[in-house]
Amino acid sequence: MTDEAQLLEDLKSEKHKEQAFRTLMTLYKERLYWHIRNIVKSHDDADDVLQNTFIKIYSNIHNFKGESKLFSWIYRIATNESITLLNKNAKQLLISNEELQDSAITNLASDVYFDGNEMQLKLQEAISKLPHKQQLVFNMKYFQDLKYKDMADILETSEGALKASYHLAVKKIEAYLTKN
Repeated sequence: MTDEAQLLEDLKSEKHKEQAFRTLMTLYKERLYWHIRNIVKSHDDADDVLQNTFIKIYSNIHNFKGESKLFSWIYRIATNESITLLNKNAKQLLISNEELQDSAITNLASDVYFDGNEMQLKLQEAISKLPHKQQLVFNMKYFQDLKYKDMADILETSEGALKASYHLAVKKIEAYLTKN
């Protein structure tokens, strides 16, 4: 039995669920945090989304059918929770998602948890100008070095579409950085 299969079995077992969940959190907490942080930009929002993600995983693990990797399912939940938060924040502020992204980038420069230099801030600006799906694809490939197969499972789309999205995102980012 693979480690993931054993972890999943333990997560679904009432006897081992608590310990298995702690193991799951140890395995995925940091990676998920950075995945979420690349989407929502804010440390505080990323912490909130991470907590919500783990609550959803804990509450819904019995619904996981094993049709994808556990890793992909977890990332899909984190991605959806991140998007939900962005949409909720934009709606509360009565602004578009693009305006919310611009605001997040502006706030990133003063964020004590952002330790990037000016070039990294410019890269984040360039990424924020991309269509939402291209942002997700670029962040997942560039920052997390996920395989297209895993990204296809997480985003529920084809590898070919992801490769095209990544290629377009890179071209747009290069053009933005050249102009700015």
